[in-house]
Amino acid sequence: MAQYQVLARKWRPQQFDDVVGQEHITQTLVNAIKSKRIAHAYLLVGPRGTGKTTTARILAKALNCEKGPTPTPCDKCAACQEITAGSSLNVLEYDAASNTQVDKIRELIIENVKYSPTSGKYKIYIVDEVHMLSGGSFNALLKTLEEPPEHVIFVFATTEVSKLPLTILSRCQRFDFRRLATSLIVKHLATIAKDEKVQIEESALLAIARGSEGCMRDALSTTDQLISFCGSKIAEDDVLGMFGLAAHERIVELAGAILEGKTREALKMFNDLAESGKDLQRLLTEMIEHFRNLLVVKMAGEQSGAVDATDAELAELRKQSASVDADALLRVLEVLTGAEGRLKYTASKRILFEVTLIKASQARETASIDVVLQKLNSLRGGGSPPTSGAVAAASAKPVAASKPAAAQAPKHHQDAVAEPPPTPAYSTSADQMQAVWAYVHEHFAQAAPLGREFLNQGRPLSFDGRVFTIGFDPEFKSAMDFLNSPRFRAVLQTKLRECLGHDVGLHFELAEDTELDAPKSEPPASEIAAPTPAPIAPTAPPPATKPSAPAPSSRDAKDFRNDPLIKKALEIFRGQIVTVRA
Repeated sequence: MAQYQVLARKWRPQQFDDVVGQEHITQTLVNAIKSKRIAHAYLLVGPRGTGKTTTARILAKALNCEKGPTPTPCDKCAACQEITAGSSLNVLEYDAASNTQVDKIRELIIENVKYSPTSGKYKIYIVDEVHMLSGGSFNALLKTLEEPPEHVIFVFATTEVSKLPLTILSRCQRFDFRRLATSLIVKHLATIAKDEKVQIEESALLAIARGSEGCMRDALSTTDQLISFCGSKIAEDDVLGMFGLAAHERIVELAGAILEGKTREALKMFNDLAESGKDLQRLLTEMIEHFRNLLVVKMAGEQSGAVDATDAELAELRKQSASVDADALLRVLEVLTGAEGRLKYTASKRILFEVTLIKASQARETASIDVVLQKLNSLRGGGSPPTSGAVAAASAKPVAASKPAAAQAPKHHQDAVAEPPPTPAYSTSADQMQAVWAYVHEHFAQAAPLGREFLNQGRPLSFDGRVFTIGFDPEFKSAMDFLNSPRFRAVLQTKLRECLGHDVGLHFELAEDTELDAPKSEPPASEIAAPTPAPIAPTAPPPATKPSAPAPSSRDAKDFRNDPLIKKALEIFRGQIVTVRA
């Protein structure tokens, strides 16, 4: 009775054209053989089950075939059949995990490379999981690997290339294998099922491909196991039930409940999945993958090529991502990814998962710190910050510190004091400086989101029409250095030009809070822009407005801490005041 051969071995590719999803590698090897530019050492890198060892064997057949070297080995000659059966004396395969010692490498490779092949042109050494070799073994192999005899070719395969020393990497031609796309795995499995006379639903093929995570060998092993379990007809429920997976539709429904803030429905869906025996770790991984796809479709579109999904799944992603903003997706992703590592080690996986779902639902509605500050500003009566260019200039209000004391006093104390005349827009350089700073701060954050937090650490110090000076406390020197890099400096100067209509210089300076009103030293000549017209002032004064409340910088720190609005904010966010800055 002939021994049964599993699908992964029965359907192992025998030609370069049969290798699925690695055309960038097979085409390079074919061209190298045709042009007779065959290297002496190859390094095949990639995840498990993507074709590394298979490609090494096909290369060995192509080089030692009786018609070779040829890109299409005949598979009929003695050399090809011996290599396929694994009995060739000229193609030697070693498992580095079982032969890590220096003595083994010396005995198996270094001492034998001097002997010519018994037949064919080349003696080929295939070393699988080469990263498992010891440091001494790598050192012993260096000279042989750099200048082997003409008849010797090395083919190394590894899943962890980061563990290889640079001295090995520099002596090899490197080929990186990719994880296979879901569509490629589904197509290949459908071909195999047809030949094996097995009926598999398309949804079942998608579930198998999804569970294999881009690994063809895993997909074939799963299919083999399902055939043994179900016979000649396989449905999606069979795949989900055997491997504890959740249907894609249930993932979409659970994500929708989170995004709509329906915590009760999300918990009920999760309870049904947990009761049916689904793998919670796998479920969380699929949730993270789904929200990642939503974010990519939202930001880059499905045409970016970064989303591995069918047309129907892409339509669902487009529909779901249209109802939510990117910030909300990021917050939900942070909650889910934060729980992924803890779920592996906790004894109460179900409880942790439920807490994670509740936090994710709440994160959908959480406001960013910028929105909170705008709300607090509007409650205080300061209004929203300027929005753009001339609008920002027209709506800019004089800073409270520049107002007479009488204007800041309560109404019943102003009877004996003359009412100050209306203040025109940009009556002082401080007014213009604050308006320009508001515009630059907002539009810089839009153009360079990564630099927003660094710019928040700074404050405007002075603006004389030629040079705009931004100050940083000494403790935020790293933020100043970051913004002073060519890239972010160019963005800041661009926003200054957009606001003012002409080029101005930009100067960064370390300054304590007490130095806010102190005269600033003259910046270096290299930072002063070419002579430009005087700063542009608005053609019409802004409408009369109620004098704004004093800014925190002009108030006593004790009064600031006792402010009812500040106390309410601290109560809501459970925070505390560390320091009061201008």
